[in-house]
Amino acid sequence: MRMQTTKKGTSHARQMRRNPTLAERRLWAMLRDRRLLGLKFRRQVQIGPFIVDFACLALRLIIEADGAAHDVNRDRERDDWLESQGFRVLRFSNGSIIDRPGELISAVLAAAQQG
Repeated sequence: MRMQTTKKGTSHARQMRRNPTLAERRLWAMLRDRRLLGLKFRRQVQIGPFIVDFACLALRLIIEADGAAHDVNRDRERDDWLESQGFRVLRFSNGSIIDRPGELISAVLAAAQQG
């Protein structure tokens, strides 16, 4: 399934890939190059009107790294829309990504095994 992107969204996603947070760099190190169960993850992917941090399109699985500046209400709206499109969204705080990467990997593996 090919996602429609906008030129503005694509350039914004490209800029976000160039300037990742520490948590995003650590998470990408765990997910890139099919390191996790051979799954292909992409980073800063535009899906509809949103740019998600990490996505495995084959599993329709999205992983979000949330910093202190995240708006919980906006995140809920995004998650609802993404879930209505058939995606599952896993959210992790930046602190948990950095301090407890094993818990994150366990949660992603469990989600991947669910299908």
